[in-house]
Amino acid sequence: MTTAGEAGTIPADVEKNQRSSHKEWIFGALTALLCLVIVIVVVELFVRLFVDDGMQFDLEMWKYARDVKMLAADPLIGHQHAPNRSAHLMGVDVATNSHGLRDYEYRYERTSGVPRILMLGDSLTEGWGVALDDTFSKRIERLFARDGIKTEVINTGVGNWNTINEVEYFLSEGYKYQPDIVVLNFFVNDAEPVPAHVAPGFVARHCYSCTLLAGRFDTLLREFSRRKDWSDYYLGLFGHGSAQGWLDAKAYMQKLAAHCKSHGIKLLVASLPELHDVQHYRFQEITDLVKQAAVEDDVAFIDLLDSVKDQDSSKLWVTPPDPHPNAFAHKLFADALYEKLRALQ
Repeated sequence: MTTAGEAGTIPADVEKNQRSSHKEWIFGALTALLCLVIVIVVVELFVRLFVDDGMQFDLEMWKYARDVKMLAADPLIGHQHAPNRSAHLMGVDVATNSHGLRDYEYRYERTSGVPRILMLGDSLTEGWGVALDDTFSKRIERLFARDGIKTEVINTGVGNWNTINEVEYFLSEGYKYQPDIVVLNFFVNDAEPVPAHVAPGFVARHCYSCTLLAGRFDTLLREFSRRKDWSDYYLGLFGHGSAQGWLDAKAYMQKLAAHCKSHGIKLLVASLPELHDVQHYRFQEITDLVKQAAVEDDVAFIDLLDSVKDQDSSKLWVTPPDPHPNAFAHKLFADALYEKLRALQ
């Protein structure tokens, strides 16, 4: 008869097999993990060495956020340029001055007898993919100089800002430049809500392949799912004039207009067009809403679509995948803005 102790004893050969199976499982798991690490490293090296040619939009925007921007103390500004930073992005040098502007050095104090214009805006105003001297801000400055009118045109544009960010920046910092004229450059995504910004972790700051794959995955989702495409997304931000994002942006436009009026500053609202297809423009409804808001605020308005609508759209882009305005488009914008600004002086 088998005793209770004998019944609980595992035969030696069974115990040996269990230990062997356990070792095999650990070995298999470690092998799989090692293979995964090798694949990740190979993909990362491939992206860095062969894909990243300095002109990949997703990667360059990521580098811009990593190397040039910083978190802002004010959550309504969210992020801003860090002072005295430099990087080579989308084929051009990007450098910020001691106040974090992508521009030459300007003191807050005015130079006697020199008019001053301050540009508010996002990456289109900042000059994404365009050399500093080719941005419409610097071109306008040269147009004034050509006509014998020394004028300072200060570019405060920051990529991914919206109207709330821009106005909040002006009311807390930009006003210190004491401009005679403020230009609020409005784009079709400026009714986006202000996101919560957090400091990126190690992977988010260093993983090239993660950034590239996330961008490609988003593109695939828009192509093969019911996710809104970019044009529906932009139009949805305004909701025919009733969406909360647009109402919030409009309220900040009113706040800026009130400040400018009370301080004797002239305000110009400039509608910057989306450049995918300027000859068959999809966002006139948005332009009309912005113009109506400017009229209600009793401020000047210009629709910059008029300056480019006769052009082949592809001649206006930084690259085919990136329809930010190139140097040629900035020239056309500058010419139109200059005439409007001269009329305001």
